[in-house]
Amino acid sequence: MITVRNILDLIETFAPLNTAEDWDNVGLLVGRHDKQVKRVMVALDPFYHVVQEASEWGADLLLVHHPLFFSTKTVTDRDDIGRTILALLKADMAEISLHTNLDQAQGGVNDCLAEACGLQNIDFLEVNGVDKNGNAHGYCRVGEVEPCSLEDYALRVKEGLGCQGVRVASAGREVHKVCVGSGSCAAYAAVAAAAGCDTFVTGDEKYNNFHDAQALGINVIDAGHFYTENVVCPYLKRKLEEAFPELEVKISETHRDLIRFY
Repeated sequence: MITVRNILDLIETFAPLNTAEDWDNVGLLVGRHDKQVKRVMVALDPFYHVVQEASEWGADLLLVHHPLFFSTKTVTDRDDIGRTILALLKADMAEISLHTNLDQAQGGVNDCLAEACGLQNIDFLEVNGVDKNGNAHGYCRVGEVEPCSLEDYALRVKEGLGCQGVRVASAGREVHKVCVGSGSCAAYAAVAAAAGCDTFVTGDEKYNNFHDAQALGINVIDAGHFYTENVVCPYLKRKLEEAFPELEVKISETHRDLIRFY
């Protein structure tokens, strides 16, 4: 019998919870450690509609990237978080969030992003430490692509991540040495430029960040928060299936980026 505790033990082998930032909220956020798990749904976010989908499918566990809550004080039907928690409890469904620990983990979000962006010879931009398994961890990744124009590479990133579009600011450089940083890693542009990168792929870039990066001499491609992180869902599905072949694991079919381009 596979339990939530068994899933948490597996997570400790590739994304230990204690490597998350102090402000973060990761691990089992709703449910029982001893609950039997036969079906797991994987998604980027623990949104209400995802819980509904998981419940209709009969999931015992929802495994997501973003935390369901950080500082919730009440659980009622008056807000989305409360409704989501109530729906999880009603369905007797556990919920596990893997956030900054999965961002930093080897093989995690940023390695998945680097692969989707076509990088070769992938390495850390910076190493933040070594986890209890002896594995280095850190946020951004650096790698290389065959030299090409920024326009061609931006289209490659768009296709690789399945984006509706990407925002691009050129520093007038050909693309060869690339840094990727998922989600809210925009602040790493200066570190990437200092490391000799000509291009930085990330999400959530602000107006001034594009200008600052241009002044640093580094191209920027903003592919959006959702698309730079959603690439980790197939990785999580694969890790679960490899460790527990008898599990049914499904990636959410209803969860999409809320932002639309017209």
